[in-house]
Amino acid sequence: MHLQKISLLHYKNFTQAQFDFDPRINCFVGKNGAGKTNVLDAIYHLAFGKSYFNPVAVQNIQHGEEFFVVEGFFEKSGRDELIVCSLRKGQKKILKRNGKAYDKFSEHIGFIPLVILSPYDRDLISEGSETRRNFLDSVISQLDPAYLQQLISYHRVLTQRNALLKYFAANRTFEAETLVVYDEQLDVLGQPIFEKRKQFVSDFTPIFHDFHQRIAADADAVSLRYESHLENNGTLNLLRESLTRDRALQYTSTGVHKDDLHFEIDGHPIKKFGSQGQQKSYLIALKLAQFEFVSRQSGEKPILLFDDIFDKLDENRVGKIVEMVNQDVFGQIFISDTHSERTEALVRSTGLPFKIISLG
Repeated sequence: MHLQKISLLHYKNFTQAQFDFDPRINCFVGKNGAGKTNVLDAIYHLAFGKSYFNPVAVQNIQHGEEFFVVEGFFEKSGRDELIVCSLRKGQKKILKRNGKAYDKFSEHIGFIPLVILSPYDRDLISEGSETRRNFLDSVISQLDPAYLQQLISYHRVLTQRNALLKYFAANRTFEAETLVVYDEQLDVLGQPIFEKRKQFVSDFTPIFHDFHQRIAADADAVSLRYESHLENNGTLNLLRESLTRDRALQYTSTGVHKDDLHFEIDGHPIKKFGSQGQQKSYLIALKLAQFEFVSRQSGEKPILLFDDIFDKLDENRVGKIVEMVNQDVFGQIFISDTHSERTEALVRSTGLPFKIISLG
């Protein structure tokens, strides 16, 4: 599978642009602000129906314009596939495959497998548990549509339960039998989410360890540790036990929506005890393991986006990645970099076909 070409209309800093791609390696080079990352984000948009960098959809429309359109032509399993994502101010975003609009964006997730490595990935370490849950859910959802639907349903019920708790507090009333209806739904939906996350971490961790050994210059003992309230109790029991607290807080304080994925080095949080270099190695190994996991499970190599990482990595780590490119680990790759000579020298060393696209 590969992206053949993409066209942008009023997307971020692009008034109108079209790019044709090589099936293997494509490099966007230019000064900061030229739009290199924006093109990568447009590719991400075609895979997930949203931006990787800006969750406020309307802010992806070029300043002063009313809409954007991103159009991508893919080759997948010997067939041509046209994916179009568009948004007009004041209206819903539209995602189409071969001219037919999706009723639900969730139906598209996984059709274009894609993994991105970006300096923004540091949020996985520095931010709270929600960021790491999103990582977990994103990887599993690309491969398991049923999981994604369970997740969507769980959060819908969770929102309703939280709204009811706020209603009770505002009106100084309480109806236990009404709340139980939501508790029972969360119990039914939460258990399979917990089990799939737990199985994923079990399957994913050895792949992560393997990539970390290949990337890291040292032999740090790194680990992933999944933490869930459901490890020792069911959702229904947890909700009963936390009822008094939930009524006081006016939101649901326990369940799989509070799960976390702990990143550790030598048994300690890497956020506090890992150097910058160790954190970089950890994140690169995490994302490359994501690539390998999706590749194994889906049977096709995801598109891989390297956003500005060569500016943030030392020569040794870059060399390790280039070595994997040489070993044909990856499929189609997109790279953004500020130094055209450095980028061209790196990709030329692989001996693979490549294309350099200058911006700005």
